[in-house]
Amino acid sequence: MLLDLVAALGPWSWVLFGVILLGAEILVPGFFLIWIGLAALAVGLLSLLLWNAGFWTWQVQVLLFLALAIASAIGGRALMRREELSDEPLLNRRTAQLVGRIATLEQPMVDGRGRIRIDDTTWRVTGPDLPAGTRVRVVAAEGGQLRVEKYPSSG
Repeated sequence: MLLDLVAALGPWSWVLFGVILLGAEILVPGFFLIWIGLAALAVGLLSLLLWNAGFWTWQVQVLLFLALAIASAIGGRALMRREELSDEPLLNRRTAQLVGRIATLEQPMVDGRGRIRIDDTTWRVTGPDLPAGTRVRVVAAEGGQLRVEKYPSSG
């Protein structure tokens, strides 16, 4: 039945396959089927041009599809990994946004550990032992923990 459908559709079977894969991309989590769907569409477009050529056998079509699918998946992955330029580069890196902020220790720093409150959140911090109430500056973000140092007071 499937072979009959492919034979009846001819070169349009690749286009239909590509459209199905692109539609499945909407339903399946991730960002992968789009590249395979684009490869199928490319083979479909070539099939429309080369369908009656003697060398354009189903084996050549499948090999070209596999090569294009692999190439487009690798290229798409590289494209998606490339860091996009943004006016908010730290948007999804909340702890990195806190570097440079000044806060007051809520708990004393004992054995290099304590807590500060910034806005509505209490953060675990590491740094030198200091008494509660000391003003500190966030100097680094390591995972969900902040590293602080004593903020020099004026006067």
